Amino acid sequence: MRAETNPTVDLIIPVYNEQGVVSTFHAQLCQAVDALPYAFTILYVDDGSSDGTPAELAALAQADGRVRVVTLSRNFGHQAALSAGLDRADSDFTITLDGDGQHPPTLIPQMLSLAQAGYEVVLTQRLESDELSWFKRATSALFYRLLNRVGSTNILPGGADFRLLSRAAVQALRSLPEYHRFLRGMVAWIGFRTVILPFAQPARLAGHSKYSLRKMTRLAMDAVFSFSLVPLYMGISLGVLFLLGALAEAVYVLSFWITGNTANLAPGWSSLMFMLLVVGGTLMITLGVVGIYIGYIFQEVKHRPVYVVRAEAPAPAPPSR
Repeated sequence: MRAETNPTVDLIIPVYNEQGVVSTFHAQLCQAVDALPYAFTILYVDDGSSDGTPAELAALAQADGRVRVVTLSRNFGHQAALSAGLDRADSDFTITLDGDGQHPPTLIPQMLSLAQAGYEVVLTQRLESDELSWFKRATSALFYRLLNRVGSTNILPGGADFRLLSRAAVQALRSLPEYHRFLRGMVAWIGFRTVILPFAQPARLAGHSKYSLRKMTRLAMDAVFSFSLVPLYMGISLGVLFLLGALAEAVYVLSFWITGNTANLAPGWSSLMFMLLVVGGTLMITLGVVGIYIGYIFQEVKHRPVYVVRAEAPAPAPPSR
């Protein structure tokens, strides 16, 4: 048994429909951490799986006393599942990683060494792989370039939700109550002493990625609209440009009247329709951007929880009086 004075570590692993994968991952995880002088708690967050994943997690909890399982009532999404784990983290260090094998547990000793050296946040940066499709590489590069240009918080390109957080950093994250969560941006926003650990992403143990194009688009929208007001400023800027264009057009028309050359002032139906369409389209886009921000505000002020827990095993201890 480990001494009680050993530092404690919470490992938070969100899973969704990973039947046949989670057991293999757990074996790799144990191989990486069993020899380390830390007291580990392994917290699996089942994000509403509909396959045999809950049964596998129950078997792991029965076989390994370090395992806890939190089951959400439905699929709330990767960021919500991570938040559920962070809300239950109560150790000196907390490490979040995916359970599909693409976040290698072999990096955990190095992450803990950096934490013992004084770093409060250890971020991992995925190195570009030729195995990724050109579409994935291009959209990822565009996303981070756009977000870092329009946002006030610098987000690490190629960053992953594979990170180590100190107890103080976890408590700081808990103080951010927003409903639309982009944890990579939130971790960057809170600050703390940070170091970056590059890694080569291995292939999935089995199955396929649960991040569809729709989910990636939603995450990108949460990132942009949660950390930047630039889309609103762009709408204002377009309005100013069209106002200047209208002023220039008024001066141009007025010049014909001043010079008495109104005969050459031909009616411009085509140009008028073009301007109406451009102005109308710009107004619709700007109103749409404003509407998205209002929608985000609407969802925030309702104060709905980010996730709902259906079951937790073993049951959490009652709060001390």
